[in-house]
Amino acid sequence: MKFSVIKRRSFWWTISAALMMISIVAMLISWQQLGAPLRPSLDFIGGTRLQFERDCTQPDKCSQPINISDVREVVDAEKLNNSSIQVVGKNQQGISVRTKTLNVEQRTQLQTALSEKLGAFDPKATQIDTVGPTLGRQLFTQGLLALVVSFAGIVIYLSVRFQLDYAVIAILALFHDVLITLGVFSILGLVAGIEVDSLFVVAILTITGFSVTDTVVIYDRIREILNLHPNDHIDKVVDDATNQTLTRSINTTLTVLLTLFSLFLFGGETLRNFALALIIGFTMGAYSSIFIASTLLAWWRERRSESQIVGSAEPIDTSASSQDS
Repeated sequence: MKFSVIKRRSFWWTISAALMMISIVAMLISWQQLGAPLRPSLDFIGGTRLQFERDCTQPDKCSQPINISDVREVVDAEKLNNSSIQVVGKNQQGISVRTKTLNVEQRTQLQTALSEKLGAFDPKATQIDTVGPTLGRQLFTQGLLALVVSFAGIVIYLSVRFQLDYAVIAILALFHDVLITLGVFSILGLVAGIEVDSLFVVAILTITGFSVTDTVVIYDRIREILNLHPNDHIDKVVDDATNQTLTRSINTTLTVLLTLFSLFLFGGETLRNFALALIIGFTMGAYSSIFIASTLLAWWRERRSESQIVGSAEPIDTSASSQDS
């Protein structure tokens, strides 16, 4: 049974428009409440990073790896709930805590509480750093620049490989994927306090690469069918192309999502938001490649063909009829 994406393209566009509108509204609300479209982490607003390692010279102190739940319990008791915690070091005997900016007294209090819970720390391995907001702004600027450069590179590549209208529509589909991903994290930041860090920027760049790859596969098939059947209507061409690539797109996306869900469930707290961003973005990328990029291209080519027909039509010669009368 042949599946027609063109027949219900208004439905696909309505879903995307609603999701994009919700995303924009969520980011506007976040901007009013938090001063940013997404809840920023310490990577962007600055803070304190503390790294401790157990003193394994004491007997029976390093027989078991550090339990991250024990660290979280202590950190939450110090009212540092939004802190990022990671077990590090050889045999998982060290911890890294990133939290808001702490003064000397607060750092000492946290270190004391952690040592009471986990055991004495090696003073030689203790590291305490403070990241200022200037570095956070630099990270944000570099991430934004990387995103702009990637979009520009995609436009140039698709314009050379296909045509300019292919490239523009692919960028619109990419914007759709990125905007919805941002919108979901904006909502999560408002209702669940989830923050975005430098890994989130990496996730956005990865999403653009995955999405455009899926779109290029469909575009390649559209071009092949147009070369073989140049007189076919563009709607039929797009339907044939999407049907021929649909199984490949779904299988590829599901395979990647299985890996990402494993990373989300078992990858630890540090990678959980990164995996979640990729899950959302890759899902939207597969959706936009099939239902948005292809249908927009058909709509645009159809309108362009109609305008060319109207523009090339000769005006009716009324001089002969007026003479006869």
